[in-house]
Amino acid sequence: MLFSTPPFLYGFLPLVLAGYFVATWIGKVSGFGQRPRNIFLLLASLFFYAYGEKDKLALMIMSIAVNWAVGLWVERARGLRSPAGPARGEASIALFLGLAFNVGLLGYFKYANLAVESWNALNDPTWAVRGWAEVALPIGISFYTFQAMSYLVDVYRGDVRAQRDPLDFGLFISLFPQLIAGPIVRYRDVAAQIAARHVDLALFASGARRFLIGLCKKVIIADPTAALAMTIFDLPQESLSPALAWLGLAAFTVEAYYDFSGYSDMAIGMGRMLGFRFLENFNWPLVSQSLNEMWRRWHISLGSWFRDYVYVPLGGNRVGSVRTYINLLIVFVLCGLWHGANWNFALWGLWQGLFMVLERRRFGRWLVAAPRVLRHVYVMAVWNLGWVLFCFDDLASSGRYAQALVSGASGAEASFQWARLVDNHVATLLVLGALGATPWVPALARRLETQRLRPYLPFVRVAAILGLGVASVVALAAAAGATATPFLYFRF
Repeated sequence: MLFSTPPFLYGFLPLVLAGYFVATWIGKVSGFGQRPRNIFLLLASLFFYAYGEKDKLALMIMSIAVNWAVGLWVERARGLRSPAGPARGEASIALFLGLAFNVGLLGYFKYANLAVESWNALNDPTWAVRGWAEVALPIGISFYTFQAMSYLVDVYRGDVRAQRDPLDFGLFISLFPQLIAGPIVRYRDVAAQIAARHVDLALFASGARRFLIGLCKKVIIADPTAALAMTIFDLPQESLSPALAWLGLAAFTVEAYYDFSGYSDMAIGMGRMLGFRFLENFNWPLVSQSLNEMWRRWHISLGSWFRDYVYVPLGGNRVGSVRTYINLLIVFVLCGLWHGANWNFALWGLWQGLFMVLERRRFGRWLVAAPRVLRHVYVMAVWNLGWVLFCFDDLASSGRYAQALVSGASGAEASFQWARLVDNHVATLLVLGALGATPWVPALARRLETQRLRPYLPFVRVAAILGLGVASVVALAAAAGATATPFLYFRF
């Protein structure tokens, strides 16, 4: 069930909000507290998942049950509840088995097809795997599996206490706003909110506003630019001029940012309407002055997850320069494979990792000394060129597109395609996308807070509310009338 479709906007979400506040009232008058609304929210989340993945619901429930039990085992083995508890070695075994279960789950459903295809490509036909039935990827498995693994590690480290209530743990794993495409929520960030939370009018209003901003990002900007990017990527090579090829990459950058940050906005907004405060997942990444800064601002929950659970355990930057560079490359190759079960994704991760290494070398010092405009051009060039690997399924297709970037077609067919695809609507869309990806609105708000401009602040706020209202009406109308476009990160 997509957030931007009528069944969700006019059916599921209003019913869930109404039922949630009824359950809240029942909890208050009955003395059961959080229990009724947590159970209601768990059931609503399981229904939400089953709506699109009914044959994989049992898999997620199994993941919830196993990780809940292993979390209790790890905590008991660490002796947190009893000083005379079992040795720490048992806790390590429990953690290993829990992580092995999660990695095995993710490995089978996400990477088994890649493993079989790679084996068959590298070996003699007599050794090939025959009759292999492709494994379907369950939606959201990358996100809820990472959440479960971080929970087990945090219990092992003693950062959190294990959740003793299986229903509350199930709510943590399955909470529908962020279940399908993140952000990756850590248990330690929401444990207290699962136990007790309060929704007032101000929090609900801020959540509704954030949800509408995300919906506008998705429907008004991300979906049309997605159509443009895919049209350009599908053009035959003889129709693809260098200018059009670069435009395709730029359009995909706009699509990726507005699609995923839009989903995150909607998830954060719905979380607030339900009393949860999820951490931010994007912080104006497209204004970055280095690739390192870009990754601190883009998909923050994924970057911090790999930092805390892969990079730091490998030794981070405390093990000498060479090992640090190797650790960075490992992390980014894994990050690439997390995005998709395809060797192109691994190479995309390697591409990102190589520039992260370069920025730690002398190149990084040159970059700091360069003019701000050149630093930004460098980041956008590296980021856009990375899509050549990310957006295609094989190296041959990536190679053809890369060739078009420097020596593409220039004849009548290429000119026709440019005239056909690039019109005033596309130009307006890309300009709006570029402007919306820069923090000029927060900068303007800070400016208006000064004593001299403060009298104008109420008028600006009214204009902003009206602008969001008009954009929301347009987005809701578009969502009702257009064919739904899945969120980009659904496939990850």
